[in-house]
Amino acid sequence: MAKRYSIAEARANRPTLVDEVAAGSTIELTRRGKPIAVVLSRQEYDALRSERPRFSEAYRRFLEKFRLEEVGVDRDYFDSLRAAGPGRKVAL
Repeated sequence: MAKRYSIAEARANRPTLVDEVAAGSTIELTRRGKPIAVVLSRQEYDALRSERPRFSEAYRRFLEKFRLEEVGVDRDYFDSLRAAGPGRKVAL
């Protein structure tokens, strides 16, 4: 859970807040009791903004490392999840 500080508290304790964030804490800033911003470490920010592979690419990499049978999934499991019918009618 993030620590919460009002904007006034954050101004008065800025060096302490920076030290807390650098140590790994996440801090939520509030105005009149309502959350308005979050302060987090550069490492956490970079992780949130980093490019992530598409699911298909991640799945392909997973299959290169592991066989489905090794992780307890039958090879034809995913075939049974998809309906064979033409789908539903849609009015546009």
